[in-house]
Amino acid sequence: MRRFGVVTIVLLAGLLACSQPPAEKRAEKRYEMRGEVIRVDEANQTANIKHEKIGDWMDAMTMDFPVKPKEEFRKFKAGDKITGTVVVKDMDYYLTDVKVVQP
Repeated sequence: MRRFGVVTIVLLAGLLACSQPPAEKRAEKRYEMRGEVIRVDEANQTANIKHEKIGDWMDAMTMDFPVKPKEEFRKFKAGDKITGTVVVKDMDYYLTDVKVVQP
């Protein structure tokens, strides 16, 4: 009976592992983001942004976003109101397509 339990657990673990596509095959998701730049960190190419709710991905809060590519990072400064696209794939995310908007 014990052997049956072990085999069952191993088979279930294998099925669960197969039900998730590999990370490289999971599609990235894109969300529109609106917020205010609180500060920029040029050394790490990140921006601390107080943002509105981001689709079904995240509630409104203030957090750091990596900004890609480098040219996007140069479009804004602390105090700017911006829109942009947050690209999410698994646990990785970054901000791109940044536009400074008038208040």
